[in-house]
Amino acid sequence: MQDRQGLATRVFPSDRPVDLPPVLLLHGIASSGNGDWVEPGTVSALNDAGRTVVVVDLRGHGDSPAPASAAETGAPAQAQDILAALDGVGVETFDIAGYSLGARLAWAVAEEAPARVRKVVLGGLSPVEPFSMVDIAALRKAVAEGVQPEDPFTGMIAGLVGSRGPEHAPGLALVVEGLASTPFEPKAWPVQTPPVFVVGQDDMMTQGIERIVDLVGGAELITVPGDHFGALAGAEFRGTVVRALGQ
Repeated sequence: MQDRQGLATRVFPSDRPVDLPPVLLLHGIASSGNGDWVEPGTVSALNDAGRTVVVVDLRGHGDSPAPASAAETGAPAQAQDILAALDGVGVETFDIAGYSLGARLAWAVAEEAPARVRKVVLGGLSPVEPFSMVDIAALRKAVAEGVQPEDPFTGMIAGLVGSRGPEHAPGLALVVEGLASTPFEPKAWPVQTPPVFVVGQDDMMTQGIERIVDLVGGAELITVPGDHFGALAGAEFRGTVVRALGQ
């Protein structure tokens, strides 16, 4: 079997490097590393703090190749993709900041390679698996034929998938399908240092996150201004990432 193509990966070195590992940034669903991390200024803020930053586009997103099947987009498979991308740029030990889907996959990366992960920020993390509520057959039909799903939530996901254009929609639908087949069911935190959870004060997607925080002894929960999208773009979120990973 031919090896699948790796993820699009960019490294942003600092002009004033400090003696800390690189920071891996993981974006949300139907977004990209550029949209979630470069444009809002998080990469620049981390560089200013002396950190080298690694930004990947998840499979089916940004400049990364589309998946061939849903088997390539379950959480464990995506974690292996991410680790292979880090191997490709020579990064062994690293910190992680992930947002929304990126936070979900940051947890999966920590499970796959706990000895390589130093500190983690989990932003905008849903305490449940939202994609398990998607009618996959209806989503496939929406992408292939433009048929609007009857279920409102599936219709919302179909709209999100379709918003990236016909060239990305089939791959994004496979991402949703793969994640639905490997739902988020967190147990013990695998890394020695507990993570920092960051949520927007008006973010409905993170309601009930305290249940997940309570699973991790010593974890910190920080609330910043904004809803699910506004929090990510805010200065308080950027500052929290820099401070939490800089200790």
